[in-house]
Amino acid sequence: MKRTSILVAGVGLAVLLAGCSDSSDSGGSATGTSSKASPTSAAAQSLDLSRFGTLPPVPVPVAPTVDCSYPAGRPPAKDVTAPSATGVSTAGTVAVNLTTSAGPIGLTLDRAEAPCTVNSFVSLAEQGYFDDTPCHRLTTEQGLQVLQCGDPSGVGTGGPGYGFDTEYPETAFAANDPALAEPVVYPRGTVAMANSGQPGSNGSQFFLVYADSVLPPNYTVFGSISEEGLATVEKVAADGDDGSMSAGGGKPNTPVQIETAKVG
Repeated sequence: MKRTSILVAGVGLAVLLAGCSDSSDSGGSATGTSSKASPTSAAAQSLDLSRFGTLPPVPVPVAPTVDCSYPAGRPPAKDVTAPSATGVSTAGTVAVNLTTSAGPIGLTLDRAEAPCTVNSFVSLAEQGYFDDTPCHRLTTEQGLQVLQCGDPSGVGTGGPGYGFDTEYPETAFAANDPALAEPVVYPRGTVAMANSGQPGSNGSQFFLVYADSVLPPNYTVFGSISEEGLATVEKVAADGDDGSMSAGGGKPNTPVQIETAKVG
């Protein structure tokens, strides 16, 4: 699966959020190595987020459990086994605490939003998959302000060796609804999955939204970030990125290494 560029309609900001891509292209070819983030464009500075829609309400789960599917894909970036796929709960939340080199980042994962995603993330955390792994991409322009993590290889193409389908907010729309192509605001504090734009390409890469960001509703929202965690990410963002990724952003100038990811 090739990485897919997404043009935020009417904004002129080319953005890329790739998950477990099957392409050998890391998407990180250098476009410059500035010591700070690239200057924000005039278009980004004038971006009016009120022009964009909001995320739809989370659908009420139709059953207390669901069955998920985690088919095998390319070899994993770090040895791990796929989670159990049957009888996955759709109720309640799960706390995951990331200890990072930049500071603590607390996450609250919501099973009602995305039970299969939460099930996978918790399984990976419990197996130590995220331990000693980098957050490989930071974007700082208004309209896309996220820190992306979850690839043990650190190049942006690694995954857990399996994939799965996108959940909320995509599942809140009818199939082929034109609204799926219309950008909406992913609010500050959102935790969402990265993907390559192809069906079943969710894996282990996720992004932390530290300021309201504009994306089509094709990236699974599965939780929220603590205020302490947002302070950690904002501190990293203030130092900018190295501009090394052609689609925007680059490695954070302040490296972020997830030391441990603990459930509960």
